[in-house]
Amino acid sequence: MREILSDLDQWAEANEEIALATLVRVRGSAPRLPGARLCVTRSGKMTGSVSGGCVENDVFERAIHVLDTRRPAMATYGIADEVGFELGLSCGGSLDVLIEPFIADTVWRTLRQAVDGQRPAVLCIGLAPAELLGRKLVVLAEDQCCGSFAPDLDEAVIAEARGFFCKGGTAVIDVPWHGDAATIFVESLPSPERLFVIGATHTAAALCRMAKGFGFHVTVVDARGTYATRERFPDADVLVRAQPGPLLEDAKLDASSYVVVLTHDPKFDIPALTQALRSAARYIGVMGSRSTHARRRDRLVEEGVGPAELARVRAPIGLDIGARTPEEMALSILAEMVAAKYGADGSALVHKRGAIHAAS
Repeated sequence: MREILSDLDQWAEANEEIALATLVRVRGSAPRLPGARLCVTRSGKMTGSVSGGCVENDVFERAIHVLDTRRPAMATYGIADEVGFELGLSCGGSLDVLIEPFIADTVWRTLRQAVDGQRPAVLCIGLAPAELLGRKLVVLAEDQCCGSFAPDLDEAVIAEARGFFCKGGTAVIDVPWHGDAATIFVESLPSPERLFVIGATHTAAALCRMAKGFGFHVTVVDARGTYATRERFPDADVLVRAQPGPLLEDAKLDASSYVVVLTHDPKFDIPALTQALRSAARYIGVMGSRSTHARRRDRLVEEGVGPAELARVRAPIGLDIGARTPEEMALSILAEMVAAKYGADGSALVHKRGAIHAAS
């Protein structure tokens, strides 16, 4: 969702006719997972993707038809016929795509306000029966809702949607209705994951730029005003000139928080790591050699940090990609962060057995 918002806003302001395609279901292997979106205009602009390029041309043609009829439609794509050049997926999977006219109605504005305000929301979209196709309901964490499927269906859908605040991800669910079932696509839109970069170094600047592209809310912290400047960190959501220890304590780090310590200075490293290790932060990494980290561990033990907490620190930081430049080191760190997010080991896919992508 977030990857298309900027273009979507610009096109809506320019009064473009817009169609929105949403990948709602995947069977088997596919290049993208449910929730991926492609946005197109009648004038030919495109942003996003539902298949990595396999079916986008056909989706575009169908989208123009949807704009003509002003009615949503479902498209299903299966395995490509290489002999007959039939459109489809070469990876062996199949997918269902909902294509609908984009309308900036009350439901959309409610969803957009939640995303802009970094508040979690769950989006529910009707898929079947036909009378529900494209209808939407947004559920917010504050027991607020906007939109409706049907008066005798909404309560059951809302109850199902609330479970997605904890488990996240997407799903297609069947809810009993009128002696049969209503099929609903449910998508959790959690608050952005938070990255706290301690130390306004060259690597920090590169990491900040990259992490923003991955949807992180980035806070850069450095007590040295010479380094922590907007000129050096134009992409940071928050730039703080302060001691990192108290700031991380006040931040209430949780499982959506990532802490990267790049200062190379014990008077900043130790307070930052002490606070991070006392939290539920998902990822804690620190720059430095093994010998430096051995001395750092001794200092942390003196601060009362136990063995289980120390084991959470990723040092040396990052995956082994042979990084040398600040940009390469930032890539190495970000790759390790993503691996931590999904519980992956960061090994090469060539050595992996089974499905590459697991739908959530």
